[in-house]
Amino acid sequence: MIDTHTHLYLNEFSDGGDETVVRAIASGVGHLILPNVDASTMEPMKALHSRFPENTSMALGLHPTEVGEGWEAIVDDMEKELMNGGYVAVGEVGVDLYWDKSRRDDQLKAFARQLRIASRLHLPVIIHCREALADTVQVISEVKPEAPLVFHSFTGSKEDVKLIREACSPMFGINGVVTFKNAASLREAIPEIGLLHVLLETDSPYLAPVPHRGKRNESSFLCCVRDKVAEVLGISPDEVEHATDCSAREIFKI
Repeated sequence: MIDTHTHLYLNEFSDGGDETVVRAIASGVGHLILPNVDASTMEPMKALHSRFPENTSMALGLHPTEVGEGWEAIVDDMEKELMNGGYVAVGEVGVDLYWDKSRRDDQLKAFARQLRIASRLHLPVIIHCREALADTVQVISEVKPEAPLVFHSFTGSKEDVKLIREACSPMFGINGVVTFKNAASLREAIPEIGLLHVLLETDSPYLAPVPHRGKRNESSFLCCVRDKVAEVLGISPDEVEHATDCSAREIFKI
């Protein structure tokens, strides 16, 4: 299996993520994509990747909640870093109006800028969208990025899928939320998305799936997401694993 979105380098993992990566590999998760969050998370991410170069890949971008004063210079530096190679995607980037709406305009500008960078570098984009679907779709429609797009941690409805597809034809990252009791609308959206447009992810250390909900999430729990997607679609876990692995390898050039 491929965990297309996990942050095992964060401080929640006291050993730098090593033991958690080992558990993931032992559980059948053979590859993990590590997106950074801001400038401060670049070095811990790169350090973890250096210790597991065959089992991890990196993505780089400025997370929308980290867009503050001087964000332009940070994105400049990240663009230079991306140009040096070694990254499989731009991300995670996007729009998040859940915590703070005061920097909405800067978030939209930063998202558009990073979409253009991804297009120039021929890299896919890992999109974070929270309480901002209309704004996110509008930016995509205006920029028209020439890059594969992944709506990370998608938790929306069938109607949201249709709205997104008016602007682009992305992949949808499905994580532990699909196992939650209150996620009926997401489960109803899975057939609308279709298996060939699904990627599996954990978003560790957040959003641990049932039966681990309430605990620190980790990539070894990815099988719970796979199994729930299989149940929703009425197919075998092996079919889900094969299809999502193939999609991840194609998009991220793993």
